[in-house]
Amino acid sequence: MQFEENIKVAIRGLIDHKFRSFLTMLGIIFGVASVIAMLSIGEGAKREAIAKYQDLGVNNIIVRDKDLTDAEREEMRAKFSQGLSLTDASVIREIIPGVADVAPQAEKSSEIRYADKSSKSTVIGITPSFIKILNYEADRGTFINEDHCNRNLKVCVLGAGLVKTLFQNQDPIGKMVKIDDQWLEVVGVMKTKALFTETVGELASRDLNNDVYVPLSTFHKRFEPENELSSEIKQITVKIDQSDHLVEAAGLIRNILNRHHYNNDDFSIVIPYELLKQEEKERRIYNFLLGAIAAISLIVGGIGIMNIMLATVMERTREIGIRRAIGARKSDIMSQFVTEAVAISITGGIIGVFLGVSLSLGISLLTDVSTFIRVYSIIIAFGFSVIVGISFGYLPARNAANLKPIESIRYE
Repeated sequence: MQFEENIKVAIRGLIDHKFRSFLTMLGIIFGVASVIAMLSIGEGAKREAIAKYQDLGVNNIIVRDKDLTDAEREEMRAKFSQGLSLTDASVIREIIPGVADVAPQAEKSSEIRYADKSSKSTVIGITPSFIKILNYEADRGTFINEDHCNRNLKVCVLGAGLVKTLFQNQDPIGKMVKIDDQWLEVVGVMKTKALFTETVGELASRDLNNDVYVPLSTFHKRFEPENELSSEIKQITVKIDQSDHLVEAAGLIRNILNRHHYNNDDFSIVIPYELLKQEEKERRIYNFLLGAIAAISLIVGGIGIMNIMLATVMERTREIGIRRAIGARKSDIMSQFVTEAVAISITGGIIGVFLGVSLSLGISLLTDVSTFIRVYSIIIAFGFSVIVGISFGYLPARNAANLKPIESIRYE
């Protein structure tokens, strides 16, 4: 029997038994849709994670002042460590080889007010090196520059979340906001940043879109420290020329700061590049597990195909006997039933692809879960559905091909 005729017979069988064919396809449809949706969720999570660490700068080393209790900090001060300081930043810039730039920053939790609205925020004192090192961009206005720092100007740049809370539909540029007892002019607005959903070392979970940036010189001059034991700065971000030297440079920084801090454990070092590689590895495993779980639906769908095809062989025993009696070979009978099984899986696979893409887009639009559809996920899901059709259609096809013509014709 020719291949074209097998296809016609398979299509005719699907049309003649529409409802049964649809029920048989359901396992394939939901299996393919689940694989695509699951992989798109995993890919979306992976991209969010990568964006999060890229915001920290993949060629950066972050030195963070540890969050200690007052008693622990007092103990450190008694042991001659004053915490992170601008001196530490200068020493790192001068001594560590391969340093492209250094960005010190100070932080303080404060309340920011505009008109009758207020919001809790983190005020961050920075230098112009901050935006050169980190992947931060101003959406409107300007960022903190050398002139702001040199003249100790009372200016600030707001995170995107603060603008929505305080100004709603107003343009914040040029407006005055009150932070603690200081009035500052808004000169810029930041682009929306990825959220930290987990604590990474001493990088505490917080919404970066609610941060306020001011010149570091203004911060030290205008804002009181949270307490008298607070360190001069909260973080030093060091940009290294080559990512291959990150671990080596981090080791040198640790040795230098240990000497400066008299071996007190009051700082931590985070390497975003190493965290990013670990995150990518974990996400690959996560995506594989999601795909494997979804693929179980395809296996179940394949079992459904096999059951229906076995029943179909029983129903068409006489037809098989007649075909064999008039000259059809075993291979012709086998290819006919395999083709029918593959036709069911391909049709179900096509419907499943459309359903899976629709589910992924719907999840992204209706929830906070980010999804991203990769072409390879569609190819994998659809290809697996075809393999399932061939694999689970083989046993019924073999049974049909092995039926004896005389006994088949007599079958009632």
